[in-house]
Amino acid sequence: MIRPYFLALEKGHPPLPLDEVIDQLAFDSQGLIPVITQDATSGQVLMFAWMNRSALEHTITHQRMTYWSRSREQLWCKGETSGHIQQLISMSFDCDGDAILCQVEQRGAACHTGRQSCFYLKVDNQERLVQVTGTAEQLTT
Repeated sequence: MIRPYFLALEKGHPPLPLDEVIDQLAFDSQGLIPVITQDATSGQVLMFAWMNRSALEHTITHQRMTYWSRSREQLWCKGETSGHIQQLISMSFDCDGDAILCQVEQRGAACHTGRQSCFYLKVDNQERLVQVTGTAEQLTT
């Protein structure tokens, strides 16, 4: 269901202040919003993660992907320990403000397993099997 604020955008508006739109995003009860990260050149989906408002603001300000680590309960700037950073190229919000799409320049592996993408478990519907694809270059954090 499209929330009223985002539905009103369908009627055409001039560019809106970023802070106003962020205020309308559908952060969940824990203050989080899902983020899909995609390679800006290839279009490959690299990972899924979460942001809180602080991570979102940090990403916008510094143009480096920063997420909220639910397991560590802290901000997580992608690549700060591994060197496998994600430089923000573009950011979009979905039609009802409950998901973010970020296109990035990925330097190194996106997945902590050392693979380019976190989505390396390919489902074979016919055989009802899951195949591991790609190779892990090195383990990263």
